[in-house]
Amino acid sequence: MINQHTENILNQPVKTTPDTGYRFSWFDWFCLWYPPGWLILLNRHWQHYHSDPDGWNWLEYILFLIPGGYYLALLIRWLRLGCRSPRKEVGEFNPRYQQAFRNEILAPIIKYYFRGNLQQIDNLPQTGPMIVAMNHAGMCFPWDFISLGYLLSEACGWSVQPLANVSLFEHPWMIWWLPPKWSQVLGGVKANIDDFEVAIAQGKILLYAPEGIRGPGKGWQKRYQLQKFDVSFMQLSDRYHIPILPVVCIGSESLHPWAINIKKLQKLIKLPFLPISPLMLMLLLFPSMGVWAMKTRLQYFIQPLEKNINSGKNHTTAYQQAQKFREQMQNQLNQILSIDSNLP
Repeated sequence: MINQHTENILNQPVKTTPDTGYRFSWFDWFCLWYPPGWLILLNRHWQHYHSDPDGWNWLEYILFLIPGGYYLALLIRWLRLGCRSPRKEVGEFNPRYQQAFRNEILAPIIKYYFRGNLQQIDNLPQTGPMIVAMNHAGMCFPWDFISLGYLLSEACGWSVQPLANVSLFEHPWMIWWLPPKWSQVLGGVKANIDDFEVAIAQGKILLYAPEGIRGPGKGWQKRYQLQKFDVSFMQLSDRYHIPILPVVCIGSESLHPWAINIKKLQKLIKLPFLPISPLMLMLLLFPSMGVWAMKTRLQYFIQPLEKNINSGKNHTTAYQQAQKFREQMQNQLNQILSIDSNLP
């Protein structure tokens, strides 16, 4: 059984663990293939295992599916909560809930929608703490990260924790989309140097994007062109003697195609990036599509483990090594694309 003990700031009782796991119903299949329903999938699963009186209800879910209905659902929920924001719970990473979410929600999405698969699996190490470094793209909800975490856990039994942008934890829009602390309970680690270092010191398996926000924010015109790598992952790998597992992802650029990033507008609303594309018209009509992405085929090519990281004693040496690492991944990416020109 899955058991999660989470108390919110008012110490409201937590729902007892259900006798059965979450079952993917006909309504869930409908939501999977109808883009405005993806937000319903994520919230319904949470509510199956948690008492969440501040969460969305069935009337509001139905409104999600109607053009413009999300705005009415948001107003109804705000009035229902007494004209306040949802309460923020105190949540900690729960591997058992992560496993339940992975098996009951991510499995059908990744297998049947993103068709994710691992290539060159002989390069996978047996176990141990490591930094899994992947090219991150798509200008959308981080499905390329989430899919890789799922596939690695299926193949190796690992409990993978992604390094996630702070906005996935703290942005005011997120608490109206997803349950408070949802990212944290599922294992997300805030993408700041302090939290990153603590996680590395604890010997976790971390999923990391060396490009940072520059990767997904670069836009469609620079697809499959790796941006400058940060140096922190090289320095921490060296300091704590933790190897780096490079992974090249193909298909992530098509999660939100034809997009450009308007930096001034992005900074105004305090989002890591704001994709402007033809799909934005649909997002305005159906804001619940904010967690949706275009159907694509996500392929992950596992590279040999990098064990002997020596970032040097100064920032310049670490920077040079990080960019050399980027060049190696770019060469691998180019080779893969040239072998199969039919890849997205």
